[in-house]
Amino acid sequence: MKTLILAGGYGTRISEESQFKPKSMVELGGMPILWHIMKLFGHYGFNEFIICAGYKQHVIKKFFGDYFLHTSDVTFDFTCGKEDMIVHKNASEPWKVTIVDTGLNTMTGGRVKRVRDYVGNESFLLTYGDGVSDVNILELVKFHRSHGKMVTISAYNAGQRFGVLDVDKEGQIHEFREKTQGDGSLINIGFMVCQPEFFDMIDGDDTVLEKSPLETAAKMGQLMAYKHTGFWQCMDTVREKELLEKLWTEGRAPWKVW
Repeated sequence: MKTLILAGGYGTRISEESQFKPKSMVELGGMPILWHIMKLFGHYGFNEFIICAGYKQHVIKKFFGDYFLHTSDVTFDFTCGKEDMIVHKNASEPWKVTIVDTGLNTMTGGRVKRVRDYVGNESFLLTYGDGVSDVNILELVKFHRSHGKMVTISAYNAGQRFGVLDVDKEGQIHEFREKTQGDGSLINIGFMVCQPEFFDMIDGDDTVLEKSPLETAAKMGQLMAYKHTGFWQCMDTVREKELLEKLWTEGRAPWKVW
Protein backbone atom coordinates (compact mmCIF):
# COMPACT_ATOMS: atom_id res chain seq x y z
CA MET A 1 0.00 0.00 0.00
CA LYS A 2 1.41 3.38 -1.05
CA THR A 3 1.53 6.38 1.27
CA LEU A 4 0.67 9.82 -0.11
CA ILE A 5 2.08 12.79 1.79
CA LEU A 6 0.81 16.32 1.17
CA ALA A 7 3.95 18.46 1.04
CA GLY A 8 3.20 21.29 -1.37
CA GLY A 9 1.92 24.17 0.76
CA TYR A 10 3.61 27.50 1.45
CA GLY A 11 3.68 27.22 5.26
CA THR A 12 2.91 30.91 5.69
CA ARG A 13 2.42 30.63 9.47
CA ILE A 14 5.99 29.43 9.88
CA SER A 15 7.46 31.78 7.28
CA GLU A 16 10.63 32.25 9.32
CA GLU A 17 11.59 28.79 8.06
CA SER A 18 9.38 28.20 5.03
CA GLN A 19 10.62 31.20 3.06
CA PHE A 20 13.64 29.03 2.26
CA LYS A 21 12.06 25.58 1.98
CA PRO A 22 8.68 23.77 2.00
CA LYS A 23 7.19 23.39 5.46
CA SER A 24 7.59 19.63 5.19
CA MET A 25 11.37 20.18 4.95
CA VAL A 26 11.65 22.24 8.14
CA GLU A 27 13.97 20.27 10.39
CA LEU A 28 13.49 18.58 13.75
CA GLY A 29 16.67 17.19 15.23
CA GLY A 30 18.56 17.83 12.01
CA MET A 31 16.11 15.97 9.74
CA PRO A 32 13.02 17.27 7.89
CA ILE A 33 9.65 16.66 9.54
CA LEU A 34 8.80 14.79 6.31
CA TRP A 35 11.52 12.26 7.20
CA HIS A 36 10.05 11.79 10.68
CA ILE A 37 6.62 11.07 9.18
CA MET A 38 8.09 8.59 6.71
CA LYS A 39 9.99 6.84 9.48
CA LEU A 40 6.69 6.18 11.27
CA PHE A 41 5.11 4.58 8.20
CA GLY A 42 8.29 2.66 7.43
CA HIS A 43 8.34 1.27 10.96
CA TYR A 44 5.04 -0.46 10.18
CA GLY A 45 6.26 -1.78 6.84
CA PHE A 46 4.85 0.88 4.51
CA ASN A 47 7.92 1.88 2.52
CA GLU A 48 6.53 3.20 -0.76
CA PHE A 49 5.80 6.93 -0.76
CA ILE A 50 4.33 9.46 -3.15
CA ILE A 51 5.21 13.01 -2.14
CA CYS A 52 2.67 15.57 -3.38
CA ALA A 53 5.09 18.46 -3.80
CA GLY A 54 4.54 22.03 -4.96
CA TYR A 55 6.14 25.08 -3.35
CA LYS A 56 9.94 24.80 -3.66
CA GLN A 57 9.55 21.16 -4.69
CA HIS A 58 13.17 21.09 -5.90
CA VAL A 59 14.30 21.14 -2.24
CA ILE A 60 12.54 17.82 -1.61
CA LYS A 61 13.98 16.30 -4.78
CA LYS A 62 17.50 17.38 -3.88
CA PHE A 63 17.19 15.94 -0.37
CA PHE A 64 16.26 12.49 -1.65
CA GLY A 65 18.70 12.76 -4.55
CA ASP A 66 21.52 13.08 -2.01
CA TYR A 67 20.02 10.82 0.66
CA PHE A 68 21.78 7.56 -0.26
CA LEU A 69 25.16 9.31 -0.30
CA HIS A 70 24.53 11.11 2.98
CA THR A 71 23.64 7.87 4.74
CA SER A 72 26.69 5.96 3.46
CA ASP A 73 30.32 5.50 4.40
CA VAL A 74 32.17 6.06 1.13
CA THR A 75 35.63 6.25 -0.39
CA PHE A 76 36.29 8.62 -3.27
CA ASP A 77 39.26 7.24 -5.23
CA PHE A 78 40.99 9.64 -7.63
CA THR A 79 44.26 7.70 -7.96
CA CYS A 80 43.52 6.26 -11.41
CA GLY A 81 42.86 9.59 -13.06
CA LYS A 82 39.11 9.30 -12.65
CA GLU A 83 36.60 9.40 -9.85
CA ASP A 84 35.54 6.09 -8.37
CA MET A 85 33.14 5.98 -5.45
CA ILE A 86 33.13 2.91 -3.25
CA VAL A 87 30.20 2.48 -0.87
CA HIS A 88 31.30 0.59 2.24
CA LYS A 89 28.17 0.75 4.35
CA ASN A 90 24.77 2.31 3.85
CA ALA A 91 22.17 3.09 6.50
CA SER A 92 19.34 4.34 4.31
CA GLU A 93 15.86 2.91 4.68
CA PRO A 94 14.38 0.54 2.03
CA TRP A 95 12.17 3.30 0.70
CA LYS A 96 10.77 3.90 -2.77
CA VAL A 97 10.00 7.61 -3.06
CA THR A 98 8.11 9.23 -5.94
CA ILE A 99 8.11 13.03 -5.85
CA VAL A 100 5.42 14.67 -7.98
CA ASP A 101 5.19 18.38 -8.74
CA THR A 102 1.46 18.86 -8.17
CA GLY A 103 1.52 22.59 -8.87
CA LEU A 104 2.37 25.74 -6.98
CA ASN A 105 -1.15 26.88 -6.06
CA THR A 106 -3.06 23.58 -6.21
CA MET A 107 -5.34 22.89 -3.26
CA THR A 108 -4.96 19.78 -1.07
CA GLY A 109 -7.62 17.78 -2.89
CA GLY A 110 -6.20 18.72 -6.25
CA ARG A 111 -2.76 17.52 -5.19
CA VAL A 112 -4.21 14.12 -4.32
CA LYS A 113 -6.06 13.96 -7.65
CA ARG A 114 -2.88 14.75 -9.59
CA VAL A 115 -1.05 11.64 -8.34
CA ARG A 116 -3.86 9.22 -9.20
CA ASP A 117 -1.86 7.58 -12.01
CA TYR A 118 0.99 6.84 -9.59
CA VAL A 119 -1.35 5.14 -7.11
CA GLY A 120 -3.30 2.93 -9.48
CA ASN A 121 -6.51 1.10 -8.62
CA GLU A 122 -5.66 0.23 -5.03
CA SER A 123 -6.19 1.45 -1.49
CA PHE A 124 -3.74 4.06 -0.27
CA LEU A 125 -2.63 5.89 2.86
CA LEU A 126 -2.76 9.68 2.97
CA THR A 127 -1.46 12.20 5.48
CA TYR A 128 -0.24 15.76 5.91
CA GLY A 129 3.45 16.64 5.72
CA ASP A 130 3.48 18.85 8.81
CA GLY A 131 2.31 16.70 11.71
CA VAL A 132 3.89 13.92 13.75
CA SER A 133 2.12 11.23 15.74
CA ASP A 134 2.46 7.77 17.23
CA VAL A 135 -0.57 6.42 15.35
CA ASN A 136 -0.33 2.64 14.96
CA ILE A 137 -0.56 2.41 11.18
CA LEU A 138 -1.22 -1.35 11.18
CA GLU A 139 -4.18 -0.93 13.53
CA LEU A 140 -5.43 1.97 11.41
CA VAL A 141 -5.35 -0.15 8.24
CA LYS A 142 -6.94 -3.07 10.07
CA PHE A 143 -9.80 -0.83 11.22
CA HIS A 144 -10.30 0.49 7.69
CA ARG A 145 -10.51 -2.98 6.21
CA SER A 146 -12.96 -4.07 8.91
CA HIS A 147 -15.72 -1.59 8.05
CA GLY A 148 -15.52 -1.56 4.25
CA LYS A 149 -16.18 2.17 3.84
CA MET A 150 -14.48 4.49 1.36
CA VAL A 151 -12.35 6.60 3.72
CA THR A 152 -10.97 6.35 7.24
CA ILE A 153 -9.42 9.37 8.92
CA SER A 154 -7.64 9.50 12.24
CA ALA A 155 -9.55 11.56 14.82
CA TYR A 156 -7.91 13.19 17.82
CA ASN A 157 -9.10 15.24 20.76
CA ALA A 158 -7.25 18.55 20.49
CA GLY A 159 -9.61 21.31 21.58
CA GLN A 160 -11.54 23.58 19.23
CA ARG A 161 -8.86 24.97 16.90
CA PHE A 162 -9.68 22.78 13.92
CA GLY A 163 -12.54 21.35 11.84
CA VAL A 164 -15.04 19.15 13.63
CA LEU A 165 -16.22 15.55 13.21
CA ASP A 166 -19.57 14.09 14.32
CA VAL A 167 -18.72 10.46 15.14
CA ASP A 168 -21.03 7.75 16.46
CA LYS A 169 -20.01 4.96 18.85
CA GLU A 170 -19.25 2.62 15.94
CA GLY A 171 -16.78 5.11 14.49
CA GLN A 172 -18.89 6.26 11.53
CA ILE A 173 -18.67 9.95 10.70
CA HIS A 174 -22.03 11.60 10.00
CA GLU A 175 -20.77 15.12 9.50
CA PHE A 176 -17.47 16.74 8.58
CA ARG A 177 -17.33 20.52 8.86
CA GLU A 178 -15.29 23.50 9.93
CA LYS A 179 -15.31 24.48 13.60
CA THR A 180 -17.85 26.75 15.28
CA GLN A 181 -17.88 28.22 18.77
CA GLY A 182 -20.06 25.47 20.24
CA ASP A 183 -18.29 22.48 18.72
CA GLY A 184 -16.66 19.53 20.40
CA SER A 185 -13.03 18.65 19.97
CA LEU A 186 -12.51 15.57 17.77
CA ILE A 187 -10.42 16.74 14.81
CA ASN A 188 -9.03 15.28 11.61
CA ILE A 189 -5.26 14.79 11.98
CA GLY A 190 -4.64 13.04 8.67
CA PHE A 191 -3.29 9.47 8.77
CA MET A 192 -6.08 8.39 6.44
CA VAL A 193 -6.80 5.24 4.47
CA CYS A 194 -8.71 5.65 1.22
CA GLN A 195 -10.21 3.44 -1.43
CA PRO A 196 -9.32 4.39 -5.02
CA GLU A 197 -12.94 5.50 -5.60
CA PHE A 198 -12.16 8.51 -3.42
CA PHE A 199 -10.31 10.08 -6.36
CA ASP A 200 -13.69 10.46 -8.08
CA MET A 201 -14.86 12.71 -5.23
CA ILE A 202 -12.24 15.32 -6.16
CA ASP A 203 -13.12 17.71 -8.98
CA GLY A 204 -9.77 19.29 -9.77
CA ASP A 205 -6.94 21.61 -8.72
CA ASP A 206 -9.21 24.03 -6.84
CA THR A 207 -10.74 21.32 -4.63
CA VAL A 208 -9.88 21.49 -0.94
CA LEU A 209 -9.65 17.97 0.45
CA GLU A 210 -11.33 18.92 3.72
CA LYS A 211 -14.31 20.55 1.98
CA SER A 212 -16.41 18.81 -0.69
CA PRO A 213 -14.63 15.41 -0.88
CA LEU A 214 -14.69 14.59 2.84
CA GLU A 215 -17.96 16.42 3.53
CA THR A 216 -19.66 14.45 0.75
CA ALA A 217 -18.15 11.16 1.90
CA ALA A 218 -19.56 11.83 5.38
CA LYS A 219 -23.06 12.53 4.00
CA MET A 220 -22.88 9.29 2.00
CA GLY A 221 -22.03 7.32 5.14
CA GLN A 222 -18.62 6.47 3.64
CA LEU A 223 -16.36 8.26 6.14
CA MET A 224 -15.13 6.55 9.30
CA ALA A 225 -12.99 7.71 12.22
CA TYR A 226 -10.10 5.83 13.77
CA LYS A 227 -9.93 7.38 17.24
CA HIS A 228 -6.33 8.03 18.22
CA THR A 229 -5.69 8.59 21.92
CA GLY A 230 -1.90 8.83 21.82
CA PHE A 231 0.31 11.70 20.68
CA TRP A 232 -0.19 14.11 17.79
CA GLN A 233 1.21 17.55 17.11
CA CYS A 234 1.24 19.68 13.99
CA MET A 235 4.01 22.17 13.22
CA ASP A 236 2.20 25.30 12.05
CA THR A 237 4.21 27.86 14.00
CA VAL A 238 7.72 28.47 15.30
CA ARG A 239 6.43 27.85 18.82
CA GLU A 240 5.18 24.39 17.82
CA LYS A 241 8.48 23.66 16.08
CA GLU A 242 10.36 24.59 19.25
CA LEU A 243 8.08 22.32 21.30
CA LEU A 244 8.74 19.35 19.00
CA GLU A 245 12.46 20.13 18.84
CA LYS A 246 12.64 20.14 22.64
CA LEU A 247 10.92 16.75 22.87
CA TRP A 248 13.32 15.29 20.30
CA THR A 249 16.44 16.78 21.87
CA GLU A 250 15.49 15.51 25.32
CA GLY A 251 14.79 12.01 24.01
CA ARG A 252 11.09 12.28 24.81
CA ALA A 253 9.64 12.34 21.28
CA PRO A 254 6.52 10.13 21.42
CA TRP A 255 6.42 9.78 17.63
CA LYS A 256 9.85 8.07 17.58
CA VAL A 257 8.55 4.50 17.66
CA TRP A 258 11.28 3.11 15.39
